[in-house]
Amino acid sequence: MHTWLHFMILLALLYGTNAYKYLVVSPIPGKSHAILGSAMVTHLANAGHEVTYVTVILPEKPIPRVTVVDLSDNLKYFPADGAMNLKAIMDNTHEGNSLLAFVPMTINMSRNTLEHPNLQKLIRDKNQKFDAVITEWLFHEVFTGFAAVFDCPLIWFSTVQPHWMVVRLVDEIPNPAYTVDILSDNVPPLTFKQRVEELCFQTMGRLLQTFWVSGLEENIYNEFFVPAIRDRHNTVPSFETLRYNVSLILSNSHVSMGGPARLPANIIPIGGYHISSTVKPLPEDLQKLMDNAKHGVIYFSMGSNLRSKQFPEKVKAELLQMFGKFKQTVIWKFEENLPNRPNNVHIVQWAPQQSILEHKNCILFITHGGLLSITESIHFGVPTIGIPVFADQFVNVARAVKNGYAQKVDLSYSMAADIEKAIKEFLHNPKYTTRVKELSQIYHDRPIPPEKELVHWVDHVVRTQGAPHLRSPAFMVPWYQKLYLDFILVLLVIVLVLKYVLKFIKSLILAKRKEKIN
Repeated sequence: MHTWLHFMILLALLYGTNAYKYLVVSPIPGKSHAILGSAMVTHLANAGHEVTYVTVILPEKPIPRVTVVDLSDNLKYFPADGAMNLKAIMDNTHEGNSLLAFVPMTINMSRNTLEHPNLQKLIRDKNQKFDAVITEWLFHEVFTGFAAVFDCPLIWFSTVQPHWMVVRLVDEIPNPAYTVDILSDNVPPLTFKQRVEELCFQTMGRLLQTFWVSGLEENIYNEFFVPAIRDRHNTVPSFETLRYNVSLILSNSHVSMGGPARLPANIIPIGGYHISSTVKPLPEDLQKLMDNAKHGVIYFSMGSNLRSKQFPEKVKAELLQMFGKFKQTVIWKFEENLPNRPNNVHIVQWAPQQSILEHKNCILFITHGGLLSITESIHFGVPTIGIPVFADQFVNVARAVKNGYAQKVDLSYSMAADIEKAIKEFLHNPKYTTRVKELSQIYHDRPIPPEKELVHWVDHVVRTQGAPHLRSPAFMVPWYQKLYLDFILVLLVIVLVLKYVLKFIKSLILAKRKEKIN
């Protein structure tokens, strides 16, 4: 009895010494975002921390030491068949892939989040205290207000590869001559035309943020955060001050997927942390199907936010006819029964993607190019055909093509023929599989797993009281000093003074000569 009691006391002391309280805010109502959010809180909780998790999509089962702030009511604001309709995109009747489309959507999402009674209860509770706030970034910085409410360090989580809109929060904006916009499909090294495009994209994006987005952010900050901050702390920091008071950015990225980037010390790549070290076994029927696929398996999924059933009937029929030409087994994630299928095509309404990709017989992945799918294709070493649809999918697929393990197919009414051509190329040319295996080795060759790195750096922020030692010196230098405008001004003053002095001396000499002549 005494031994057991001593063990429990020791365990409590260990957790009490090293355990922190974290607030994780992940309000995007997409399955892929929920996968990332749930994995993050699970890793933090497994490290002994207490986590409060703000989410729209609830974890499948309770996670020990995780308190969920349930925002699932907000699913009513999003269409049951997904926010993006494939047919509408193919017919060019969709809003488009630009800041002008994404900013209003994400701002409204943030407003819905902050209006929710469960979230209001959290920020109004003066007994709630956190050691750090981790919140998802998506085209605006409204949620920086959480750090001011709870008076603790702020950590951004970026679900995409590093880009200028995120980097600018902790460092200088990267040079558009070799870094691309997150909504671009260019990949360095850039041609002259591409450099001009990136300069225009990023300049326009900066202007939109300055003269449009910042006003929307300020309004939401004043409406929802300022009253709670004033009620707790009396004084209220400006939103602009909070925007750049960032301790760390956790980036869902890795050099094997996106290529090398110039990043400051407080941007930490943790791509792949959502992939379990022990992947769940396949359901019995899928296991048997894949084990018996003598010629290999082609896995086709348009992700969690897109619905394959929204393909036009003509395209669905052509895809089925095309897949039927191959002897490979095809597993297609499709949301409803699909009649008149060839014998080699099998439908799953929800696919255990990691388990499928891990199987030795999975030889090709046809994907929309979401970053989780790209990460998993690298992790498990499966080459891909990318069909990008929106957001960062275009640049993800472009990078995969550039890295030599993928081919791109445009979303169009002729896509079946294009996919058929790409599949034949993969089946007859082993270079794609060879290349993805090389990248997979690079991906796995890390000093520590990404989930351990995640926990280490989050804890590091708390242990070092906000990690000010990681802040870029670029933030201490005003813009005019970076451009050496003060130095240029000094040079101009010196030149003007010298000019005046020389002119004055010249006039004195001339005056003395005139005196001598007279």
